[in-house]
Amino acid sequence: MKRAILAAGVCLLAPVFGAKLDPVQWNLNSDQAKAAPGSSVTLKLTAQLQTGWHLYSLTTPAGGPIPTTVKLTDNPAIDSFKLYQPKPERKFDPNFNLDTETFENQVVFWITANLKKDAPAGSADLTAEVRYQSCNDKVCLPPKTKTASFTLAVDPSAAAAAAFVVPAGYALIGPVAPAAPDKSVTTVQATSDNIWAFLLTAFGFGLATIFTPCVFPMIPMTVSFFLNQRGGIGQALVFSLGIIVLFCALGFGVAAAVGPFGVVQLASNPWVNGFIALVFGVFALSLLGAFEITLPSSMLTKLDSASRRGGYFGTLLMGVTFTLTSFACIGPFLGTILFASVQQKGAQPVLGMASFATGLALPFFFLAAFPSYLKKLPKSGGWLARVKVVMGFAVLAFMLKYLSNVDLVLQTNWLTRERFLAAWFVLSAMAGLYLLGLLHLEGVEPGEHLGVARLLTASAILIFAFSLLPGMFGAPLGDLDAFVPPPAANEAGAQAQAGQIWMKNQYREALSLAKQQNKHVLVAFTGYACTNCHWMKANMWPRPEIADAMKDLVLVELYTDGTDKESAEFQKLEEDRFQTTAIPYYAIMDADGKVIARLEGRSTDEKQVLQFVKSRG
Repeated sequence: MKRAILAAGVCLLAPVFGAKLDPVQWNLNSDQAKAAPGSSVTLKLTAQLQTGWHLYSLTTPAGGPIPTTVKLTDNPAIDSFKLYQPKPERKFDPNFNLDTETFENQVVFWITANLKKDAPAGSADLTAEVRYQSCNDKVCLPPKTKTASFTLAVDPSAAAAAAFVVPAGYALIGPVAPAAPDKSVTTVQATSDNIWAFLLTAFGFGLATIFTPCVFPMIPMTVSFFLNQRGGIGQALVFSLGIIVLFCALGFGVAAAVGPFGVVQLASNPWVNGFIALVFGVFALSLLGAFEITLPSSMLTKLDSASRRGGYFGTLLMGVTFTLTSFACIGPFLGTILFASVQQKGAQPVLGMASFATGLALPFFFLAAFPSYLKKLPKSGGWLARVKVVMGFAVLAFMLKYLSNVDLVLQTNWLTRERFLAAWFVLSAMAGLYLLGLLHLEGVEPGEHLGVARLLTASAILIFAFSLLPGMFGAPLGDLDAFVPPPAANEAGAQAQAGQIWMKNQYREALSLAKQQNKHVLVAFTGYACTNCHWMKANMWPRPEIADAMKDLVLVELYTDGTDKESAEFQKLEEDRFQTTAIPYYAIMDADGKVIARLEGRSTDEKQVLQFVKSRG
């Protein structure tokens, strides 16, 4: 609660104080006016703080204030650098309810920069970039990024300077150069049932579209068309294969367009998520009866007339016409499966579309082969209108998921976990009340008899709605946690109970802390909009035996799907070190950055994950 109040205070006071108060001034200088290529230069970075203000150390624990970060910006003369921090004052901070490390009045950081052997002679502007948060006893200012520069003369004739001696009380922070990949690294390939569950879900979605008001009434007409043609089963097979090929081409096109490394960016891109949310919102309003989505009649007329020419080509065109005319109901299912597939790597978009199309086409082929079953199908009626309305509520819920992705990636914190779950609760409850006849929309007439099937369906939807309520008050939701926003401060309740504290985007600091504590580092390449990442964090890491083994590790999350520089940096780090940008991706490293073990992707096998966590080289 205190953290929430403090965060709200920062947001409210930022417009008032952010532009006026500037309590920390930075300066970069050196006793070395010139240096030869290949030599080392010692830089002094000084922060001068106004009385009563403090900033936080580079190693302050995650989950509270913003730690300070320092780096030298890219420069053609610099090969590498090391950073040294003085010992901070560590004490309990009631504002954040944890121990913090702070500096007051004045603090000096030392940077040793190694010049490249082929550094060009002449002036070189060395720039330190600092991101920090400053606070006093009453207010914390929003994080700021500042730079301080020093001009060095690169002169091949310059005399060598004395070697830098680390002052007493100072500790090396980094960065530590990453070690080259080691063939002895233990690679754990996640043996998850995820791909099969995904394909089964896609197949189920394809079957489910049969019972929508856009598709179900077309079944008798379509099957009759096959039976009136020569080789009716062959015609049905061509029709079915045409649907499958069409959707596979869509999946292949998406996979080819974004490339092997583009799926992560596409799945988390706020513009893509925002567009899908808009499309789903239009679908939902149409399903709820606000308006009807129709394609241009001229196009459908041409396709229909071409399909009536007969033959296999006509059957293929009929399949295209069928797909387009039913798109208003197929679209939400299709969009959900296609978008979920691009978050994975490899051929999953193609496989997902193939599975979805198979589920959609299979009933047509089956009924063409066994036409007697046509008589056993339920008759069209009010139940189709009810399916349509319930689909409208469901599509609105999916729309919120994509809006949540936008919110998480941009870090706007508008659609919080509590608001998201409240919205899902209301939408689910409205769907249940509608089926019970308490909410008057199309498909349920006043005083209409309530059948057993409708009663049980309404009960199931209401049970789901009420099962969301504990999550609004911090309780874990199991597998559902993969699809809803994480709790505030990125700490799930189960993890807090397990005593797990994840550093966020502090790779160098995590390596330095591991060296100080003689531990290994668990690096999690993760994403704000990554459902599998959320599942692992909410359901796998907090398990007692795994959480106990993780106490010997420094934990750090590196987000790769944001819109900031850090996300691009960590995505490049993952690609350079592991030749992939897929998330989630986990690695155990020693304090020097040497990779000891890898875990690729989500895993539902607790023994496998425990084996990975216990890897020590």
